[in-house]
Parts: sequence; structure tokens; C-alpha cells
Amino acid sequence: MKRYAVKSMGNNADFMTIIREMEDGFVVRIVRNRNDYEETKTDYISKELFDTCIRTGYLTEVVEPVAVAISA
Repeated sequence: MKRYAVKSMGNNADFMTIIREMEDGFVVRIVRNRNDYEETKTDYISKELFDTCIRTGYLTEVVEPVAVAISA
């Protein structure tokens, strides 16, 4: 599942995770952090709107760090 940061006002940390891809869009989970309160909702976004959000910078992909094992 890919995770995206949602551009928001102030220091809020809002994220959107793609749960399922459909023919014409995505089912997503949106988590919004407001002070000490977390709001989670599941919604649908069309591929056209998703592409527009990526292109305009409203959504940016969050790249998770990858753990690397080093053998001696």
C-alpha cells in the first residue's frame, strides 16, 4: 500500500493510504491529526482527481526507509 502526505495548513500531519485500486479510482484511508485528536475515514478518489493532486503537489508519496541487513 502506498502512503501519501496530504498538504495541509500549519504543522498538521495528514496522510492518505491507498487501500485498494479499482478500474476508475482508489479506495483510500485518510488520517488527519488535529492537536491531540486523530480523525480517520475511508473514501473513494477517482484516478483523474488523484493524478491532479499528485501533479499539483497536494499529495506527495511518502517513501518508507528500507532496513538493510549487513552480514559480517
